This record gives sequence, C-alpha cells and structure tokens, in this order.
Amino acid sequence: MNSKSGRLIGHGLYVLIMLILVGGIYFSGKTINYNWHWERLWPYVINTEMQSIRAESDGVASLNNGTLTIQFDNQDTPQVIKKYDKLAVGDGDLIFEGDTVAYLKEWKFGPIANGLWVTVKISFISLFFAIILGLIFGLMRVSKNITARNLSLTYVEIIRGTPLLVQIFIVYFFIGTVLNLDRFTAGVVALSIFTGAYVVEIIRAGIQSVAVGQMEAARSLGMTYSQAMTYVVLPQAFKRTLPPLAGQFINLIKDSSLVSVISITDLTKAGREVVSGSFAPFEVWFTVAALYLVVTGSLSWAIQRLEKRLSASD
Repeated sequence: MNSKSGRLIGHGLYVLIMLILVGGIYFSGKTINYNWHWERLWPYVINTEMQSIRAESDGVASLNNGTLTIQFDNQDTPQVIKKYDKLAVGDGDLIFEGDTVAYLKEWKFGPIANGLWVTVKISFISLFFAIILGLIFGLMRVSKNITARNLSLTYVEIIRGTPLLVQIFIVYFFIGTVLNLDRFTAGVVALSIFTGAYVVEIIRAGIQSVAVGQMEAARSLGMTYSQAMTYVVLPQAFKRTLPPLAGQFINLIKDSSLVSVISITDLTKAGREVVSGSFAPFEVWFTVAALYLVVTGSLSWAIQRLEKRLSASD
C-alpha cells in the first residue's frame, strides 16, 4: 500500500467516524423525543428584526420634513429621531414614556454574541498579564537568590494547590472589596494569577532545558547575566515552551467560564440565560461549545503557525 492510498484510507476512516458521532447525536435526540428548533437560536446570536425606538418621557409627537420630534411636557430638550424605517405614531399624537414611536431595521448582536466577546476579551487580557507574571516568577524560580526562589515557589504552590473557583471568590469578595475592583477587573486578576502560576513552571522548565553551556558561552563573551538570559537563553526556551503554553492558554479560555459565578455575562452565563428564554437547551449548549471550539482552535492554529515560523528561522 503506497502512501497516497494510506492517506486516502485514513481520511476516509476519519470521515466515517465523524459521521457515526454526528449520527449518534441525532438518533440520541430522536430517542429522547426531542424536537430541534435551531431557528429559535438565531435572534440570540444576531437579531435582524426591527428594533423599537421608545419615547424617553411623556410628550407630544410632531413630524417635520421626515424628522420625528417628541416635545416633552416638563423638559426643554425634546427627543429628536432622524433615523428610522417605520413610524408607529402620527403628527400630534400624545406619547407616554416607554411607548414605541418608530422602528429601525438594523442588526443587533444578541446575548450569545455579546457573551462571546466578553469571553474573548477577558481571556486575552488575562493571558497578557499571565505571561508577564509567569516570566517574572519563572526567572525568580531559576534565580540564585534564595529569597526570590522561595517567593516564587510559594506563589506557585499556593495557586496550583487551590481551586480556581475559590480564588475567584477570594479575589472578588475580599481583595475586590478592599481595592474597590469591579467584576470584570476581579475576573481578570483571578484568571491572570491562576494561569500565571502554571506559566511559571512552563518557563522554568524551558529555561532549564537550555544547555548550561549556552549561558557560560554568553558570559565568556562579556555579556552580563541579564543580557545572556535575554538574548541567548530565553529565545531558545521560548521556542521549546510554545506547545505547553498553547495548552495552558486554551485551558485559560475554558476556565474563563467560571467568572460567571460573579455575575460576569460571559459566553457560559449568556448560554444559561438564553436557555431560559428560548426553551432550546441542546441547541444553545451545542452552539456555546462550538463557539468555545472556534476560539480555542483559532488560538491553537495561530501558535502552531508561530511555532513553524520560528522553526524555519533556525
């Protein structure tokens, strides 16, 4: 069997296995007598329906050259509406606060799309700070300074030895109260500290995997310890740590779902809210899982591209 035939058979088996998995999910739905309603989900992702424009207070409507103006009873500044697609009131109509006065046809992101954005934002901000923490404490872990090593080891052991959920509660309810942090900031702090502890060990392992002779050779050329670490050791360690770092960053994105416990409306919390309103639990959770997969898959692909590019430059 030549290599081409082997590849074709391998791809064929893969497609067959995937079809079996999809079929298993479909027939499982049939077994529990579940009716799929994917059409209910779309407005919660992107709402293409007409958006209502409501009156801000009680007043009287007037039309002038296509502009709708609502003159409020006890206010000097009227509500002026120039952009709309359909009117719901006429000239001279009495308007009450909250009444729909016009409709505007425009797309609006639903709660699932907004939750996805919050997840991406909190994950990548946390990732940035986790790398900084990991690099600082990782260098402390391999330092000759005993105090620095002990501080780094204490940080790693405490954070890795306690659940992320508990750390989120401590950061939000204790540290957040003391420092007056909002929910989003507290979530970023908790995720950064948690992920940073794992990045520390990844960076430590990467630095120690570089041959000792590399540092000695750099120092013999007149470089200081900091210069040798920055220009010789860390670039080599970075290439070796990319695969485990990618795995840790993917875990960070999935772990970000826990920030919903402090009322941050991320993708997971948005999914729970949509389930209660759409009565389509399976469709919602399959969609949420697919969106997480898109984010983590994109990050994994980007890191693989970076890894290949760095390998080609050697």
